[in-house]
Amino acid sequence: MEFNLTPETQGQQTQIVSTTDTAIHFGSGLIEVFATPAMVALMEKTAQLSIQSQLPEGYISLGTEISISHIKATLVGTIVRCESVLKSAEGKKLLFSVKVYDEKDLIGEGIHRRYIVNALEFMDKLVGESDE
Repeated sequence: MEFNLTPETQGQQTQIVSTTDTAIHFGSGLIEVFATPAMVALMEKTAQLSIQSQLPEGYISLGTEISISHIKATLVGTIVRCESVLKSAEGKKLLFSVKVYDEKDLIGEGIHRRYIVNALEFMDKLVGESDE
């Protein structure tokens, strides 16, 4: 199956940093600042949602790789905004540029790779492997 994704498709998601997004909550640190795992989840969500409507029914994209820099700490209550750009689509392989900003500055950036799969086939195969 061919996937005709629009080059340079952009996505954007915003959220308010809550206590459940903090390093202390995730166990990745000892203070209440926006955790790197929470930032990564926002990056993945932004990329995923940006192209989902372009995929055929029953198909989804899965995150397979991420390489980011967490540049600046961010406090609880701050609005953060993630922007993604689809840089390349080769068959089922997707490459995104991702950036996260707080209300003033860039706080994180990197690249994110995703892979397109048929959701039912993927889950059937996974369940079948666990039964063996």
